Parts: sequence; structure tokens; C-alpha cells
Amino acid sequence: MAAVDHVVAAGYVDASRMGVTGGSYGGFMTNWIVGHTDRFAAAVTARSIANNMSSFGTSDIGWHFWDYEMGDADPYTDPEKYLRFSPIAHVRKVRTPLLILHAENDLRCPIEQGEQFFTALQYLRKPVRMIRYAKDSHELTRGGKPSNRVHHMASLMEWFDRYLRKAREQHAEAAK
Repeated sequence: MAAVDHVVAAGYVDASRMGVTGGSYGGFMTNWIVGHTDRFAAAVTARSIANNMSSFGTSDIGWHFWDYEMGDADPYTDPEKYLRFSPIAHVRKVRTPLLILHAENDLRCPIEQGEQFFTALQYLRKPVRMIRYAKDSHELTRGGKPSNRVHHMASLMEWFDRYLRKAREQHAEAAK
């Protein structure tokens, strides 16, 4: 957040109209960010992880990624650590409208990760929408079906336009 603080302080961005997005690990970080701050007016997460516990045994990357991320902890000897560092553990604190974009055949970040986060947010009556892309994988935005890639980007732009424009209008009204 230090970089965000810097660009806001320098006047490069309107703090009331910031969005955050990321895919894969960036999607994980987007999920984490919205559970820890409400400074963004909108967020889009793509091909992401929400629950470290269930990801441990279901990703094609294997447990090696989690060995690196969690150090000496594993989900069988320290499940609390895996949950504590999972975005889904912080879902009650989410205030940012979130769009979840996920490919159904993603073996790196399985679709159930997006489904878990979506279901939790929906259950808690948080502003969330999920779009699923059939017959695409983790490579959706780089090598996926062209029509899905176009739809993915258009959906991201529409989400940000909807919420960032709304934030701008609210900010302008408050300044009157």
C-alpha cells in the first residue's frame, strides 16, 4: 500500500476512484487486499486462490508452491496458519465490489477457488459477481478462446466503469 499512498499523495490519482485487479497470484493478492482495506472503489480478481487449505491438494502446481509460501507449515500440522493467510478467512471485512473472472478448466487455480469466494461473499450480501469461462484454462487471458478473452476484458472494463464512475460522481456531489 506504500506505492498507493505515494501516488495519492503526489496527486497522480483520485483516491476516491481507485480500482485493483490481478490474475493468478495477482488475483490472490486482490482477494487479500479487499479483505484488508476498503480504499478501492472496485476490484476484479481473475484465476485466483481464495482458500489456501483447499488449494494445497488441488492445484497442478502441487504442494511445492505452498512449501515456499508457508515455510515450515503444512495444512496438516498448522491448519490455522493456512486459514489465517487465506483471503476467505477475511471475507467478512470485504466492502469493495468484486468481480470474479474464472476459467472452468483452470488446473492451476481451480474453479472451486472462485466459487468459494463468490459463495461466501454472496452469502454475506456483499457486492459480487462471478463470470465463468467454459472450455478455458489458466491461460485464459493469454492464450484462451479469443471470444472469451474479449469478453473477459470487456467485463473488467465495464465493472470498473460502473464503480469508478459512480465513485467520481459521489465525490463530485460531496464537493459541492
